[in-house]
Amino acid sequence: MCGIVGYTGKQKAAPLILEGLKRLEYRGYDSAGVAVPAGDHFNVAKKTGRVANLETIAARHKLLGHCGIGHTRWATHGGVTDANAHPHVSSDGKIALIHNGVIENFTSVKKFLLEKGFTFQSETDTEALCNLVAYHYAKEAMVEGDSRLLESVRKTLRHIEGTYGIVVLSLDMPDELVCARKGSPLILGIGDGENLVASDVSALVSRTQNVVYLKDGELARLTPDSFSLSTINEGEIEAVIDTVTWSITDAEMGAYAHFMEKEIFEQPLALENTMRGRFSEDGSTALFGGLNLSAAEFRQIDRFMFCACGTAWHACLVTEHLIERFARVPVEVDYASEFRYRNAPLHPNTLFFFMSQSGETIDTLAALREAKRKGFRVLAVNNVVGSTIARETDGGIYQHVGPEIGVASTKAFTSQLLIGAMMALYIGRMRDMSFSDGAAYVAALKGAPDLVRTVLQQAPHIRKIAERFSTYTDMLFLGRLSLFPIALEGALKLKEISYLHAEGYPAAEMKHGPIALISERCPSVFFVTKGEMFPKVVSSMQEVKARKGLIIAICTEGLELPDGLADELIVIPDCHEAVLPIVATIPVQLLSYYIAVNRGCDVDKPRNLAKSVTVE
Repeated sequence: MCGIVGYTGKQKAAPLILEGLKRLEYRGYDSAGVAVPAGDHFNVAKKTGRVANLETIAARHKLLGHCGIGHTRWATHGGVTDANAHPHVSSDGKIALIHNGVIENFTSVKKFLLEKGFTFQSETDTEALCNLVAYHYAKEAMVEGDSRLLESVRKTLRHIEGTYGIVVLSLDMPDELVCARKGSPLILGIGDGENLVASDVSALVSRTQNVVYLKDGELARLTPDSFSLSTINEGEIEAVIDTVTWSITDAEMGAYAHFMEKEIFEQPLALENTMRGRFSEDGSTALFGGLNLSAAEFRQIDRFMFCACGTAWHACLVTEHLIERFARVPVEVDYASEFRYRNAPLHPNTLFFFMSQSGETIDTLAALREAKRKGFRVLAVNNVVGSTIARETDGGIYQHVGPEIGVASTKAFTSQLLIGAMMALYIGRMRDMSFSDGAAYVAALKGAPDLVRTVLQQAPHIRKIAERFSTYTDMLFLGRLSLFPIALEGALKLKEISYLHAEGYPAAEMKHGPIALISERCPSVFFVTKGEMFPKVVSSMQEVKARKGLIIAICTEGLELPDGLADELIVIPDCHEAVLPIVATIPVQLLSYYIAVNRGCDVDKPRNLAKSVTVE
């Protein structure tokens, strides 16, 4: 959620840290800061608002050191003020620290430190952590060599309850960084004569492609020419260096106005990358190399449980529909944030899937650990190689869509829909789906990118519709069966980036309450498709029209609506049931995007939101 960047090397640290913080702006934050050792003190600049505000302040400071730390804060303890912004410096001036996460016992830690004579300038839990490091650092004054700061941090963390990703600086060792994580991601960037640390790979790839993903309970010590890993229990461990497979250009906006716009239009390529190499040679089924389950083991599964949050939860709902429809296996979908607090009876032959684009969503990770604790096999769908969820599961499926910078998920969502559809095929072919049905299904999935390209060509038409409806303050999204979750997703997108009130419902549920909202000032977006649902949805549309409600119809080609029923019409290709949710998603993404742009909203960095929710 918050952003961390640290640097030690031959270059001036501050410009590189500020560049890294800019690349982390999409994560969501309300203030930013940077600290660099300057002889007998830390030179600290911090400011509420955007990183651009921090740059203005930093320009007035002499941030000349070759080692430093920077942070973007999303407020948890204490309001949005300059004093509460990170980095924090201990009251004795010896230690500077940045922190992602929540220290649950900070009140008792702060009380202890006050009794020891430490003072506090902020309302944050992080300052208590910083002063506690300083307390142990003073006690470690007799420790010789390079281990004094590392040992001080290690002893501090043994007294801490909660989650953290921290980077610590000491005045006495101005080219050394000490890092640690528990529940909040940290990645080391291993360079040539320089080393870095960040909370997200995107802040590192402009300097190096070689990274080390810290695990919970691990500490790292960085100098310009070396790095080492150890644990809270002191044991030194060997690092595994991974290579980032995408470059900094993949995380740049290019000619687009926003990252969200870029990522909407990247979806055909993202879908192709998600599918690549994942179909059998005979073209009748999907293949997944990382599930670590044999076909025989898969056939023993009696029930699937999907857990996720937000947009990923909507993708799970579509997956539930497709697996039950094509594989005839019961599926349950639960909010990851609720799962571990319920005591639901679970069938012993249940397989768990956890969906998270970042692989760091704290609620999803906690649900995963709860399922493992109860003895279930757990698999994941995520987009970030080396993420915590990817490391802690028994197997999984990578999305391979590249970095998604916009807070509102677009290409990651349609990729999750595609993986869900492929999973339904994979399981169905193991059971009773015929070869010919499987081949038709595969052909439909392979055609999805081109269908999405067709819908994207309607962007100018959808922009005009958005101009008409951007002044409204309420909107309903209504769909049936697999398009009900897309209605939920459309409403969520509109809420996230335009701050309008929107709700998604099954179309038939409208008359069970939401119809009370219908008026000339509350438009409705209907998904209309052929088949047995067509007359049902048309009937719901007529109920809206009878109450003077305005209607935007997203309709598959070849259908004829009664004259005058739809005020605006968006036609999408008629396609296979497995592909329809993907194709139907594109118009609501574009509609939400253009409405938000018309309203002057900060599309890529909507207020109060973070790309990856890493605190509970």
